[in-house]
Amino acid sequence: AKTLIGLAPASLALQLINIGELPLYNEDLEATLPDQWKVFRDEIKTFDGVLFVTPEYNRSVPAVLKNAIDVGSRPYGKSVWNGKPGAVVSVSPGSIGGFGANHHLRQSLVFINVPAMPQPETYIGGAAKLFDESGTLTNESTKEFMKKFIEAFAHWVDLNLKN
Repeated sequence: AKTLIGLAPASLALQLINIGELPLYNEDLEATLPDQWKVFRDEIKTFDGVLFVTPEYNRSVPAVLKNAIDVGSRPYGKSVWNGKPGAVVSVSPGSIGGFGANHHLRQSLVFINVPAMPQPETYIGGAAKLFDESGTLTNESTKEFMKKFIEAFAHWVDLNLKN
């Protein structure tokens, strides 16, 4: 995610969101809304688009990401995600680059009405060999691909905002 921020064109302001502290979604809590949910929902409302960068756990997205999607999509009819253009980057140490997580996430995005950028699809496999110990992307061909991806995402957001 930090690599994409560094490669983003000036027209695209990206921000990391910490989702690790969100209480698990439970519809019963809507009556006494947890403060973390309110802050999270208010923050997402301010964005023009959303870029999901996810690892893959057991061929799917991590529970913390699914929880964030659920927290933002409720209560029914008041989803903060609705209509925001999005894109997915999946990362894995394995060779298929988080394919399962990428496609599971895309299924959820369809339901919450986040038009996901269809191309380029972005699966980063063999991640341990692409980054150094400090998390810096060192593989030049991957860096070039990521630059093209983030430029396409900027265009996707712009295109969807005009429609």
